[in-house]
Amino acid sequence: MPKTDTPIQKQTRLVSIFAVPGVQLLDVAGPLDVFAEANRQCAGRKPPYRFRIVSPAPGPLTSSSGARVLPDATLEDRPEKREKVDTLLVAGSPHAVDIRLDAVAVAWLTASAHTARRYGSVCSGAFLLAQTGALDGRRVTTHWAVADALQKAFPMLQVEPDAIYVRDRRVCTSAGVTAGMDLALALVEEDLGREVAVNVARELVMFFKRPGGQLPFSRHGQAEVSGRSALQESQRWVAAHLRADLSVVALAHRAGVSPRHFARMFRSELGVTPADYVESVRVDAARRLLEQSTGAPKQVADRCGFTNVNGLRRAFLRCVGITPAEYRKRYAPAPSDA
Repeated sequence: MPKTDTPIQKQTRLVSIFAVPGVQLLDVAGPLDVFAEANRQCAGRKPPYRFRIVSPAPGPLTSSSGARVLPDATLEDRPEKREKVDTLLVAGSPHAVDIRLDAVAVAWLTASAHTARRYGSVCSGAFLLAQTGALDGRRVTTHWAVADALQKAFPMLQVEPDAIYVRDRRVCTSAGVTAGMDLALALVEEDLGREVAVNVARELVMFFKRPGGQLPFSRHGQAEVSGRSALQESQRWVAAHLRADLSVVALAHRAGVSPRHFARMFRSELGVTPADYVESVRVDAARRLLEQSTGAPKQVADRCGFTNVNGLRRAFLRCVGITPAEYRKRYAPAPSDA
């Protein structure tokens, strides 16, 4: 492997991961394994990274899976006095939305973020880091399921719900769980170059650049029955009659109101147009068929009410972010299962 002369290789830099009780284990272990593999790829030279897991209080941390993690330091140890943090990451938790950090933790994270070369979060760890104000005005991401909640709780953030990871100057944030490894790999490439990062990806059997965003994994925008009873009846009719005429005119006629009034009422109570709602229901149905059956795309399109395969493809790209063919590659059953 040819030697490179990047500043990061002239000294070992500290990667510090802040973790709270109930932490998602892979939010900690995933990025650390990426950085550790980068050290192995640089064997024979000074390792570029060393690691420290920091917790709010003494004792082992019980993760969300029940496995326990023994932190390297606690906030009571004043870890910032021992060594400056180069890269600060805040790990997430399934309950991060409801966690409120105390003043000591907020102060430590604020100070560490201020002095670190870069800082950020993994998955729902963005909820914890955002409490310091260190993400205000920055582009960030988090797990698709809580992206809307993050934006609502911290309106100063610019949340990008489809991104796998986001870099905004010194701020680096990632989507759910395994996306923390994607982020760590991007940081390794930034520090050590493409060759080392590619070798790390190969060794860990992961994408060097993961295709697409979070939308294929999410059910974001999945249609749910809501609103006044007349609208709920219309929504149930849509779900049960995907191949029928589901135009505004037809739905309004069934509801006994004018098309204009129906469209206005629908958007006011559900927040989407009738056309967008119908498309989302049809796409949801198509996703289930692609996941559970081996029917041809033409059959899927017909069963879900699309005029043709091209209509299914366009709707899929809008709602899911990838084509039906790519979605099926990821989620279709194995031939023996089918």
